[in-house]
Amino acid sequence: LLFWENCVGASKGGVWRDTPVPKEDPDAPHGKVELKKKVTLLRGISIIIGTIIGAGIFISPKGILKNSGSVGMSLVVWIACGILSLFGALSYAELGTSIKKSGGHYTYILEAFGPQMAFIRLWADLIAIRPAGLAVISLAFGQYILEPIFMPCGVPEIAIKLATSIGITSVMYLNSMSTSWTNRIQIFLTFSKLLAIAIIIVPGLYMLFKGETKNFENAFEVSNIKLTGLPLAFYSGMYAYAGWFYLNFVTEEVENPEKTVPMAICISMAIVTSCYVLTNVAYYTVMSAEELLASQAVAVTFAEKTMGNFSVAVPIFVALSCFGSMNGCLFAFSRIFYVASREGHLPEVLSMIHVRRHTPLAAVIILYPMTVFQLFVGDIYSLLNFMSFLRWLFIGVAVLGLIYMRYTRPDMPRPFKVPLIIPAIFSFTCFFMVFLSLYSDPVNTGIGFAISLTGIPAYYIFIVFDRRPKWLQKGLGNPCKLGV
Repeated sequence: LLFWENCVGASKGGVWRDTPVPKEDPDAPHGKVELKKKVTLLRGISIIIGTIIGAGIFISPKGILKNSGSVGMSLVVWIACGILSLFGALSYAELGTSIKKSGGHYTYILEAFGPQMAFIRLWADLIAIRPAGLAVISLAFGQYILEPIFMPCGVPEIAIKLATSIGITSVMYLNSMSTSWTNRIQIFLTFSKLLAIAIIIVPGLYMLFKGETKNFENAFEVSNIKLTGLPLAFYSGMYAYAGWFYLNFVTEEVENPEKTVPMAICISMAIVTSCYVLTNVAYYTVMSAEELLASQAVAVTFAEKTMGNFSVAVPIFVALSCFGSMNGCLFAFSRIFYVASREGHLPEVLSMIHVRRHTPLAAVIILYPMTVFQLFVGDIYSLLNFMSFLRWLFIGVAVLGLIYMRYTRPDMPRPFKVPLIIPAIFSFTCFFMVFLSLYSDPVNTGIGFAISLTGIPAYYIFIVFDRRPKWLQKGLGNPCKLGV
């Protein structure tokens, strides 16, 4: 009762209060309580880079090399994936500047294809995509943070999952307490992960310039190139670049989004692509293709061969990198549920903002139980495949919506506009990866597809039908505000 007495729906201009008795607080904000525009260009860049560079560059090199078949072709795949990701990022820059609402994929699908399609995306987000995505990067954090303690032995699985749970809890607490501190720590963690990348790139390039080029001999040997494996190599590469869309999740909190969003996206993608390609060049300079494929942790193996005892620091930097991705992802994820609640697609409590901290507290903590549950029921690779199918399906639909709205809403203001060939190529790439998922991992893909389909009856049960049980009406708050 105290909980509900101190909560007022954000749709009514209300806030979340953490004290049962309302008292006059001299530090309390006056007027309307809302999420403030605190995301500057630097913070926007840190959100994008901080979420892209996580575990991907330390996990994916093996998958790309194995499926491409040669050192040279793997580098081509890294560059090509960077370009394709830039196409997607530019498409989202147009969407973010023309639709100035937070929510990312959900908001764009809602604007282009209506509430039912948007709800299906939201449903998949809530019960599968977001918990699985956070669990994947969190498991990598747990693995690397414990690596120095257990060297040279392996880390017990239960220890990894316990460390992961602690990491998720701390990120949840941080995002619940302060938006400003969340952004400040994100900037610090972004510089930390760029430092970790530099620690790999600098010694690798130094050895390359000294003449260590034996691993690049016959880099494009035709007999080793696997054309049938190239799609799977692109799949791994696109996973490593995923994260360029997270700034669009917080558009309403971005200062001057017409300029900040495109600039932050372009600068971030240039930095990330350069870092990824140079990091792989450094890997191949020090390690042969066989050594890289045999390594359980590529970055750690690299450090052991080049830095001696200092190699113990590399897993710590990698763990900080993963922690930064966890922090940035949760910051963005919570805004999806906040916006969906505001639109009437989720319970009204999720659109409430803390009166002093200006954080969507309920929207932040809703992911916690699902994420912890998935931690203890799946391994990192099955989670990765389970999540990727749904992610690329709905990103492809959102970018397809950009093309669709060019014809259905030609008068929409578009401060930043891309040639149609860019979203066309990218949406085709997304749907190709969805088809590839069905071929390469039909079980996990089938589960993901089934979860998406459950969103259809859920939409009619929770949103459309007027005759709902009283307990459900109270939980959901007001009926959908979209006219359905």
